[in-house]
Amino acid sequence: MNFHKDQSRTSRISFYLPPLLIALFSFSLLYLYPPQTLKNQTLTLTPTPDTPRHNYIVRFVDYRPAADHRIYLESSLGAKGWAWIERRNPAAAFPTDFGLVSIEDSVLIEEFGKLGRVKDVSIDSSYSRSLFVDEDRGRGGDFKVEKRPGKMFTSMSWEEGGFYSGISNLTINWGRKLFMQRSQVTSLFGAEKLWAKGYTGAKVKMAIFDTGIRANHPHFRNIKERTNWTNEDTLNDNLGHGTFVAGVIAGEDGECLGFAPDTEIYAFRVFTDAQVSYTSWFLDAFNYAIATNMDVLNLSIGGPDYLDLPFVEKVWELTANNIIMVSAIGNDGPLYGTLNNPADQSDVIGVGGIDYSDHIASFSSRGMSTWEIPHGYGRVKPDVVAYGRDIMGSKISTGCKSLSGTSVASPVVAGVVCLLTSIISEGIRKDILNPASMKQALVEGAAKLSGPNMYEQGAGRLDLLESYEILKSYQPRASIFPSILDYTDCPYSWPFCRQPLYAGAMPVIYNATILNGMGVIGYVEDSPTWQPFDEVGNLLSVHFTYSDVIWPWTGFLALHMQIKDEGAQFSGLIEGNVTVRVYSPSPNGEKAPRRSTCVLWLKLRVVPTPPRSKRILWDQYHSIKYPPGYIPRDSLDVRNDILDWHGDHLHTNFHIMFNMLRDAGYFVETLGSPLTCFDSARYGTLLMVDLEDEYFVEEIEKLRDDVLNRGLGLVMFADWYNVDTMVKMRFFDDNTRSWWTPVTGGANIPAINDLLAPFGIAFGDKILNGDFSIDDEPSHYASGTNIVKFPRGGYLHSFQLQDSSESGATQNILQASGMTKVDSSVLGLVEVGEGRIVVYGDSNCLDSSHMVTNCYWLLKKILDFTSRNIKDPVLFSDSAKKDSPLHEDDNQLPSRRTDVNFSTYSAVVGKELICRSDSRFEVWGTKGYGFRVMGRNRKLPGYPTVDLGVDLNMTTDSSGFGWGKLTEKEGNLSATIIRKKFNKTMDFLGLLNSDELDMPMLVASQWLLPVFVTGTVFLLFLSFWRMRQKRRRRRKGSASGRLANLL
Repeated sequence: MNFHKDQSRTSRISFYLPPLLIALFSFSLLYLYPPQTLKNQTLTLTPTPDTPRHNYIVRFVDYRPAADHRIYLESSLGAKGWAWIERRNPAAAFPTDFGLVSIEDSVLIEEFGKLGRVKDVSIDSSYSRSLFVDEDRGRGGDFKVEKRPGKMFTSMSWEEGGFYSGISNLTINWGRKLFMQRSQVTSLFGAEKLWAKGYTGAKVKMAIFDTGIRANHPHFRNIKERTNWTNEDTLNDNLGHGTFVAGVIAGEDGECLGFAPDTEIYAFRVFTDAQVSYTSWFLDAFNYAIATNMDVLNLSIGGPDYLDLPFVEKVWELTANNIIMVSAIGNDGPLYGTLNNPADQSDVIGVGGIDYSDHIASFSSRGMSTWEIPHGYGRVKPDVVAYGRDIMGSKISTGCKSLSGTSVASPVVAGVVCLLTSIISEGIRKDILNPASMKQALVEGAAKLSGPNMYEQGAGRLDLLESYEILKSYQPRASIFPSILDYTDCPYSWPFCRQPLYAGAMPVIYNATILNGMGVIGYVEDSPTWQPFDEVGNLLSVHFTYSDVIWPWTGFLALHMQIKDEGAQFSGLIEGNVTVRVYSPSPNGEKAPRRSTCVLWLKLRVVPTPPRSKRILWDQYHSIKYPPGYIPRDSLDVRNDILDWHGDHLHTNFHIMFNMLRDAGYFVETLGSPLTCFDSARYGTLLMVDLEDEYFVEEIEKLRDDVLNRGLGLVMFADWYNVDTMVKMRFFDDNTRSWWTPVTGGANIPAINDLLAPFGIAFGDKILNGDFSIDDEPSHYASGTNIVKFPRGGYLHSFQLQDSSESGATQNILQASGMTKVDSSVLGLVEVGEGRIVVYGDSNCLDSSHMVTNCYWLLKKILDFTSRNIKDPVLFSDSAKKDSPLHEDDNQLPSRRTDVNFSTYSAVVGKELICRSDSRFEVWGTKGYGFRVMGRNRKLPGYPTVDLGVDLNMTTDSSGFGWGKLTEKEGNLSATIIRKKFNKTMDFLGLLNSDELDMPMLVASQWLLPVFVTGTVFLLFLSFWRMRQKRRRRRKGSASGRLANLL
């Protein structure tokens, strides 16, 4: 009987053992090779009914007749799936370097790019900001954005008469009504004095890229050619803008005189009657301007897309062919960081606007340039300013009118350029004049205005007669613009003059432009040198980055300035020169290269290193702006400016906040590299506002340690993130025949939540709007998000706000009186370890772009807490204290999208963690301060989080608090054993973490578990085998006994 029981038990064990072994081994392999996917919300876009053809610009490596390019493509790829688009315009008679094709299957794009004669393939840009319209207003629940076709440009200046109301920071008003005393602008610059000398712009070929001009217009004596580059069958100007611009440049009517009446006018009609244009139209028109040897080109309108590479590179080619280009800086003022392209290019003369009182016009866009952000620093633009308010010019048929805008100031400068060009005799004109030498004459002759800073006025107001004196005796040379950085010259040298240098700070970067009038190409000879005027100047350490090749005509010179540690107690001025030697290859007829020495004078103010509590570090690295992707605005109330393109920098759209912090006694520095690249012991608070990028694993680990163990304060201002709303915000691009969908929300909440996870804090996906007050201070919440996780012991403030996330976040719905208000947590303050954290769900109250009500008062109170542990009694009232944690399951938190290739826009995803030239010199090219190399971040592994039941409210004296110092095992924090307060919730050995670390070898937590499981399986198998062996011997013994008994 016992024998049968043992046999039955053994049979059952044998039956279950193989599946058990397989399950354990599979689990081991699952951990050894974890799945690659992050937690994401799958989003499916509805395709269009018909498969559309997309229009692309195919650029070739050389110029050939269009027919040759077409034959080459057809012979290489056949004719299936794509079609050549004929371009019937005057440029067809000349060789071209590009073709416009319609591609049905996007797979073919790669095949085009593989061809030997093809340089690259890009879309024919056709997106528009100023012309966005909402044709679905009144329909509740839909957030639909539609646009008229065309390349993105700002608004032209049309309005005449009426009363001008300055623009506030509430919204951007594209329609501008301007009224001031009418005046003859030529007389303000003294043009009559040059006319009296016989200079009237004769034999200067002026290309006007605009809306065209009518034939036989009575105001013009020298219209040489009119060409049409649009899809409309007309050469005439039906809007009046092109005619007006031409009148300012070369009109001869007594009521609205132009600067250079004998200039030869070449009217390029590149805009339709609907103010639409395409990149491909411009490329053809630019090629024609090059082929017909234009001298000057005016483009009175621009846009924010400096990454439209076919357009940008064609402008470079245009200026490289010695065409002086003048362009309007934009009508997006008074906001900063709103420079328009191509005026923001260093080889183009960018023009801003002033009124007759020498005040910067409210509509004039402000610098700095934003190409260089986040690692570098922007250039000074505009180059010069000119009168642009209520300027007189020609009407469409006859008579004069007045207009205002930088598109009016631009032809003022273009007219002056034509007039100045005519003073150089034709025989040597091309040897003397070029885009660099003309800009040198303009900026060196300009009159600096008292009041505006360098990013508002550039070199100052245009001065025709001073520039004339410079050109009269001009010899080819190189120079630096601006040539002086003077910390004692405020406000012109803002923002530099607002904050002195001191030891231990992040490098202050000053980005100057090299103007090379010696040749289209040049080089920096040897390295730039810093030459102090006295011994004190040796306390300044300067590193340089500069253009390897100065082309076309211009380059950059960036100074990275730090005060040495021995200057920690120094207070005073440091003066000296930076010298740069530039040379250009010898031109025809000259034997030796041309050489020139450029000098940049520095006068810097230095103060003793301020205490840690007064130092704030601004995170610039994790900000993503438009371009390169559809980065949406932060406030969904604003419908006429849907893109986030102002730079999100302390000195652009956060410049008012920067000034406020300086007035409050804080020193604010900028970090353009990962969070591993700063020493947290130097700073009281890390300020993170409106961030869209992801975070490296190492950044999350370091920040946790910085806060918990090093006493760093952390302030996070977030913004909305809602996938449904992002889908509703997409719009159809008519030219590429594709949908544009936001890359992320106002902020990247899933990434921010990963960063805050170790502290038990997370944001949700509500879109909240409304007004409330704290301590009688009014506040406006504009498309902010809500706090859904917060630890016990912290202080959490909630208010009745409108939740528009469920209804689609349309403007009409936002303003609907019947919308339900919900009690939402938006402000949280908590002490964790040795540090302090504050989170707030909306950044619009700090951003001057579309601000309704500022919250600078709140920021001051927040910084008092995070940097100095000063607790405002209202913010830290008993009613706001959390006796129990606010909790949300992780699977309910906002998740990442799967339909966007985020690596295209990110400085983190798929990139290497490295400290760049904006970091302190000692960590350039490294991973950061004392951080072990762990590879790049493809995923964000799970992290131990604060026990939500633990009281995190503690005093500054943490000697009795049970936080353990973080330790590492084999460089893997998910294998870290964190003492006391962390050990309840930590992911021991990473058992719950299935994300792969990007490392060349498996660390302890990854090989230890498989070895443990394999050993366990082997021991189980061995024990079962031994049991079976014993039973077999027992059965043999029992059988022998029975046999003996029988015998």
